[in-house]
Amino acid sequence: MHLKTKHKKMTKVKIEEVQKTDIAGLFTICFEGDDATEFQKFIEKFKEDATRKEDLSVILTAINRMLTASGFLERYFRPEGKMGDHVVALPIERTRMRLYCLRMSDSVLIVGNGGMKSTKTYEEDESLNGYVITLQRLDKLLGQAMKSGKVTIEETIITGIDKTEFEL
Repeated sequence: MHLKTKHKKMTKVKIEEVQKTDIAGLFTICFEGDDATEFQKFIEKFKEDATRKEDLSVILTAINRMLTASGFLERYFRPEGKMGDHVVALPIERTRMRLYCLRMSDSVLIVGNGGMKSTKTYEEDESLNGYVITLQRLDKLLGQAMKSGKVTIEETIITGIDKTEFEL
């Protein structure tokens, strides 16, 4: 009995702005009751790890370069998830670190969480699969909110997110 109710429970999530430039807007998600956003959790996970700190730095530098110079162009990301969703990963060529994101346009990126990919596919890793499923659910709900006009993406901003909570 207890297990069934646990899986039925909805989790509320908000989209928060991380940084905005003239070129692009970077957003992340925060679960209700969490002090840290998913992007902050990702950074915290690796910033003190001597063997992974450099990989993290490469990802953060790439995001910063996209924010200030190029935008979130499709070629910088690896498609993940399913056909038709916006789930992508920011991989580093030399390592197996992955940061899972929703690439909404060349100028709007919603970053989630990620980790080290030690399996052939993300589905084989419980935590990586969880990050992707969360983003897939959010992508679907965000699409519905955009269809209804509750949320819109305009250039580098997502309007309406400050008033919108999504139930995953």
